[in-house]
Amino acid sequence: MGLLEGFWHGLNFMAVGLLAGCIAAALAKAVWRRELSGKPFIRLAAAASVAALLALGLGWMLLGRDGRMASYLAMVCAMAVALAWAGFRR
Repeated sequence: MGLLEGFWHGLNFMAVGLLAGCIAAALAKAVWRRELSGKPFIRLAAAASVAALLALGLGWMLLGRDGRMASYLAMVCAMAVALAWAGFRR
């Protein structure tokens, strides 16, 4: 893989986590509208995106490849925990 292909691969790898974090935050704001009314969307999206990127990166390091289902499961679980922490803690 050349430098340009590596750059695009890394960008696409990060785009999955960022997009999933934004979608998860939007869904959380829609489902728990009253409870999350005081929490800014950007804070929820940032927490979910960072958690997703960390889970995907850790899955890539542990499993040796990206795109494994275990990594995506870890990403979903990490986003759920991050959204609960960022949205519902006092």
